[in-house]
Amino acid sequence: MKFSIAIPAFKLIYLKECIDSVLSQTILDFELIIVNDASPENIGSVIELYNSSQIRYYKNEKNFGSVNVVDNWNKCLSYATGEYFILMGDDDKMSPNYLQEFSFLIDKFPSCDIYHCRTVIINERSIPITLSEPRPEFESVYDSILQRMKGNRLFFISDYVFRTETLKNNGGFFKLPLAWASDDITSYIASKKNGIAHTNVPVFFYRQHAQTISNTGNIYNKMEAILNEEKWLNSFVEKNTEDFTDNLLKGNIKHELKKFIQKKKIRTIYSANDSNIFSFLKWFLVKKRFNLSTQELLYAGLMKFKEKRKTRYEL
Repeated sequence: MKFSIAIPAFKLIYLKECIDSVLSQTILDFELIIVNDASPENIGSVIELYNSSQIRYYKNEKNFGSVNVVDNWNKCLSYATGEYFILMGDDDKMSPNYLQEFSFLIDKFPSCDIYHCRTVIINERSIPITLSEPRPEFESVYDSILQRMKGNRLFFISDYVFRTETLKNNGGFFKLPLAWASDDITSYIASKKNGIAHTNVPVFFYRQHAQTISNTGNIYNKMEAILNEEKWLNSFVEKNTEDFTDNLLKGNIKHELKKFIQKKKIRTIYSANDSNIFSFLKWFLVKKRFNLSTQELLYAGLMKFKEKRKTRYEL
C-alpha cells in the first residue's frame, strides 16, 4: 500500500464531502482509515453509505477530546499500513489529483520524509476564499522555521504527506494541547534530516469555519501550548550543525524567536471569544504562569479594543 489516508471523525456535517473527495482520487493505491472519536453524532450512518474495500472503520470507546486531539491523530497513525501517511480533517477536502501530485513530488525527491502542497481555503459552502502562499520546491528545516516565524507561511496538517515509518519512529505527531502548533513541530521534526519538498499545485482544500479547533478551545490551553512550542524551538536551535548556511539561519531563528512567541501570545489573548473586561483582567493574575509582561497584556487589550470598535463601526 502506498498511501494511508486517515480521518479522525467527530463532526458529521462535512464528513461525506470529505470521504467522497478521498474516494475520488485518480490514484487508487490507498487505504482510508476512519476513526470515530466516540462522537455524539451518528458517524456510522455516513460510513454505511459506502461499500468500499478501501475503507477501514474504527470507533474509540472513549473520546480523546479537543485538548488531547493529538492522541487521536496518533491512534489513526497506529492503524496505517501505507508507505506514506496523510491526516485529513473531517471537514476538509482533497482535489482528485492530490495523491497523483504527491506521487510526482515523491518520485522527484525520494529521500525526503515529508512533502507539502499549496492549499485553497474554502468557506462553509465550499466556496474558495483565498490561496496559501507559494513556496520553493525544496528547503531545509531551518528555512521552513524562519519563514513561519516571519509570518510568511500558513500550515494545515492535511497539506502534508509524511513517510509513515519516519513519523512512527519520531513518536508520531508532536503532542501539544489542542494540537496548537503540533503540525508545525511535527513537520520540523520530519524535515530535520532531509528537508521538505513542496508542490505549488493547490490540491488540498481547508475549510474555514467557526467550529475549527483554531477558533475554539480553552485559551489557557493554547497559552500552555505556546510555552511548550517556545521550549521546543529553543532546544532545537541550540543543537549543533556543521552546515554553514544552516548555522546562519539558526542565528536568524534565535533573533526572531522571542518576537515570534510574543506576537503569538498577544494574538491569542486578544482573539479570545470571551472578551469582557473581567476576563481580560484575569490575565494579570496568571501573567507569571505564562511569562507575560504588563506591556504585552496592555497591548493585547488595546488590540481587542480596536477590533471591537472596528466591528461596531462596520455594523
